[in-house]
Amino acid sequence: MPLLDTDRELTRHSYYAATVVRRQHFAALQGDGGACDVAIVGGGLAGLAAAIELRERGFDVVLLEAHEIGWGASGRNGGQAIHGLACDMATVEAQLGREAAKRVFDMSIESLDLMREYCARFAIDCDWRDGHLAVATSERKARHLRDDVDALQARYGYPLQWIDRAELPRWIASPSYVAGAHDPRSSHLHPLKYCLGLARAAAGLGVRLHEGTVVTRIDSGRESVTLRTAAGASLRARQLLLAGNVYLQELAPSLAPQLAARIMPVGTYIVCSKTMPAEQAAALIPCDAGVCDTNFVLDYFRTTADHRMLYGGRVSYSTATPMNLAGSMQRRMAQTFPQLRDVEVEYAWGGFVDISMNRAPDFGRVPALGDQVYYLQGFSGHGLAMTGLAGKLVAEAMAGDAARFDTFARLKHHPFPGGRALRTPALVLGMAYYRLKDMW
Repeated sequence: MPLLDTDRELTRHSYYAATVVRRQHFAALQGDGGACDVAIVGGGLAGLAAAIELRERGFDVVLLEAHEIGWGASGRNGGQAIHGLACDMATVEAQLGREAAKRVFDMSIESLDLMREYCARFAIDCDWRDGHLAVATSERKARHLRDDVDALQARYGYPLQWIDRAELPRWIASPSYVAGAHDPRSSHLHPLKYCLGLARAAAGLGVRLHEGTVVTRIDSGRESVTLRTAAGASLRARQLLLAGNVYLQELAPSLAPQLAARIMPVGTYIVCSKTMPAEQAAALIPCDAGVCDTNFVLDYFRTTADHRMLYGGRVSYSTATPMNLAGSMQRRMAQTFPQLRDVEVEYAWGGFVDISMNRAPDFGRVPALGDQVYYLQGFSGHGLAMTGLAGKLVAEAMAGDAARFDTFARLKHHPFPGGRALRTPALVLGMAYYRLKDMW
């Protein structure tokens, strides 16, 4: 099944979509849309944050979304905002050096603060709760986790609270883990409520938003670009931000093919249980944190504000949805929490995130389209917080100060081997290897 058809099917069963009311709808761009300072393609967290930051710097901004605001990964993810990047910081150090890597890590912490700032400034009610817990499934993985905790403190000055096996039941009521590390500064929340809150804030600041607007062509000039849509509308802009991630290559493969080769879509899947008594839900994770294990193919979970267990863990590198998604995920949830063996799953959904080869975010410009065209992609499943900071960085660059944006742009990224035809089977084989490693 094509990627977009799979997405449409999965979206219908989303807990997030079922628990929000979309109070704002934005008409599609029609005819000659005129001109603006900055056009943004993509109505997810990165595009919305960039729109807010640019508008507050005085830019006239138009945002174009192919479906509806928050339709992609921004509105369907696990809801955990975590320090750092999806890649190990050693990847960044190897390319940029220790000092620049420290700046990158500090910006990841700034991204958490920026989310809090947006929620307070724009009165976004998104079920925010502080705390993240990383847990190890074996003694070997516990040693690696302890090494990571010590390195974060020593190299980046970022303290985490170490939790040994004896103390762990006070934090999580699961027999699956042998140690953990707690970060009080990371958090978890309802991502679609947050995304829609950013859209409301952007519109209130004067950003022009258009849903149902598929950009199919970019005509570049020396000082501007013209965007053309599938419905025959057009828009001129002095600068352009591409923030559609994997959906750019699915909706318009010829729009920026050099970007499509550097990321690939990975399916990720989540279930949400029926509502439980508040005391039962609270007893599962007494620290009330969002939780991730430290496996390469990891599980992640948290309780919701309405006392459910939200559990993610399956991934698909072939873009095929796992068979009997709800049933298989319920069994996975019950392995972690045997006390949920008889608790039914009410929602099962998923979607696609964009991963880069080295799992580092991929920010930069598109020389083939002109130096006025910027892009943000490759958040690799770790973008709930970093997308906001990315939007701020690209706004700084468009306003004339590209120092922080270019720190990320210096990271080297390579195309997936084999192109679109062969990258998927190659990665499926690679992930089979990592699943075996997770079992050691």
